[in-house]
Amino acid sequence: MSETPAVPIRERTRRLAQTELTSVAQDLFVAQGYDQTTVDQIAAAAGMSKRTFFRYFPSKDDLVIGKYDLFADRMAEALDERPPDEPIWESLRRVFDLTLDYVQDDHQRARNDAMEEIVRSTPQLHARYLEKMQRVQELLIGRVAVRLTSHDRVGTDPRPAAIVGAAFACMQAARQAWFASDRSEPFGSYLDTAMSALPVGPDS
Repeated sequence: MSETPAVPIRERTRRLAQTELTSVAQDLFVAQGYDQTTVDQIAAAAGMSKRTFFRYFPSKDDLVIGKYDLFADRMAEALDERPPDEPIWESLRRVFDLTLDYVQDDHQRARNDAMEEIVRSTPQLHARYLEKMQRVQELLIGRVAVRLTSHDRVGTDPRPAAIVGAAFACMQAARQAWFASDRSEPFGSYLDTAMSALPVGPDS
């Protein structure tokens, strides 16, 4: 495994609190609607004060969109933990294991689908969602670039962006195909099939 700096305890604690708040809030949003759910209700359901809530998220919108930052950080850390000599394409496939529960677990999938509908139907949330998804890919592109290119070519080599973009396209294709199937096979098998369809070179 590659050696990466440990996440400080304070930051890990913060992320755990943010994750818990996000989970509590999503259940409320699904049950009673996004607009109908207040910060006071979220804080109360999480067992904290409104003031404490604002220590973790500046607003209700930030709570919804913040989960994509947390997910981006998890994916980046997962890629950092892969062996440095492992082909990048295989590393990305293993990073995508983080998405399995979101797709295969019925409760998580139902909640995730409901939240995606809220984001799509709320203009300010959708605009910020697109920005966050771009950040997810940029975090991975930067790491792929370090592993694939010489220092003087980082930022000018098109391969990292092409590889990461292709990997995300494979994940989306696998997701659509799995939902259209009888789901007798695990989602991970569909990811394997989709990603094996592209002739990615040995340097990746």
